[in-house]
Amino acid sequence: MLYYYIIALAMIALDQWTKWLIVRHMEIGDQIMLIENFLYITSHRNQGAAWGILQGQMWFFYIVTVIVLVFVIYFLQKYGKEQPLLGVSLGLILGGAIGNFIDRLFRKEVVDFIDVYIFSYNYPIFNVADSALVVGVILIVILTFLDEQKKRRA
Repeated sequence: MLYYYIIALAMIALDQWTKWLIVRHMEIGDQIMLIENFLYITSHRNQGAAWGILQGQMWFFYIVTVIVLVFVIYFLQKYGKEQPLLGVSLGLILGGAIGNFIDRLFRKEVVDFIDVYIFSYNYPIFNVADSALVVGVILIVILTFLDEQKKRRA
């Protein structure tokens, strides 16, 4: 079960290292093209959530994050041993939640930098922690779907 916490720590370390690089080497608004019309590194700060919702509501994010962390650790301890993919999913969610929590706590904003264009739509700029959260949640949705399929067959 320690493995899942190592996944969380790896996500936190990668997230904080990449954010440090952005803060250290780029001004807000600076952009580096990686794949034209698709992928850019853009230095951005966010005091809310995706799509700019709840700007400046740090107290809300502190409370929600602590609640999420308690539930994730509880489920990790309770089900992590018997369901390895759930453990990996929760490890990713744990790391992502803590990564953005660190930013909110110490910077009072989240450092975002992964800027993706899908056709002509400029997807909200995100970071490694956001990616870990999304992948973790997608894995849980898949696991839930597979579990429901298994129950129906039984």
